Amino acid sequence: MTQPPFGRLVTAMVTPFAADGSLDLDTAADLATYLVDEQRNDALVINGTTGESPTTTDDEKLQLLKVVIEAVGDRAQVIAGVGTFDTAHTIHLAQQAAEVGSDGLLVVTPYYSRPPQDALAAHFVAVADATDVPVILYDIPHRAGVPIETETLLKVAEHPRIVAVKDAKGLPVQSALVMANSNLAFYAGDDAMMLPLMAVGGVGVVGTSTHFSGARTAEVIAAWLAGDTERALSLYRALLGVYQGVFATQGVMLVKAGLAARGRDVGGVRAPLLNASEAQTKAFVSLLDAAGL
Repeated sequence: MTQPPFGRLVTAMVTPFAADGSLDLDTAADLATYLVDEQRNDALVINGTTGESPTTTDDEKLQLLKVVIEAVGDRAQVIAGVGTFDTAHTIHLAQQAAEVGSDGLLVVTPYYSRPPQDALAAHFVAVADATDVPVILYDIPHRAGVPIETETLLKVAEHPRIVAVKDAKGLPVQSALVMANSNLAFYAGDDAMMLPLMAVGGVGVVGTSTHFSGARTAEVIAAWLAGDTERALSLYRALLGVYQGVFATQGVMLVKAGLAARGRDVGGVRAPLLNASEAQTKAFVSLLDAAGL
């Protein structure tokens, strides 16, 4: 089976903001430390969608990367979200991330312009060619507008630095076909798809609810890898409400609300998002409580 290039448990970390909406770098370092030391993450994605990358500047992205690498880079890998709808800008962010020591680059399908498959392949190869850092492709058609088709994934898998996929397509049979015919490591991009994807060869998860469920999710993965499928399924089912509930609205909204409810305030969200409502927060916290988190 394909070996996981970034470990098995990865969290797409939220970006903490101060009351005035500016970056809160001290809280970012504390949150990263908590996610690695207490929630058992092997790696963190910084500046991803859950990190509100559409609303942070290039300089803010750079500051955040530097702080997180300094805080946890000696014991966890730090993956930089660099994907945009502009190839030149994506390359700029990739090179910026490489310069400060990022261990990986998460490159989402260019969104809104809906490029055809040959253009997608050219985009991914251009970004992979721009640095020496390994690349994770982020396949999320319900956000990007187009999927990375099987043939395209197999084509770009030939590039030595395109090593993994964050798979939020929700089609495990198609993913299984790619895994059977390439060395790409597949990480579930939807928390609840982790165990189904691992059953067909996936290596782990890039999670959102893992801000809370990380340590328990590590137990699910360990049980599965040990061949104790009954325990893995039992643990997974106990967390399924949280895995799904974090996406009852936009994930970052509920993560930030849930962290505040658990005494770890990381600030609000930037427009166009809104902070989770009281009802949304209450519903999500009740799921955390029910799961013993």
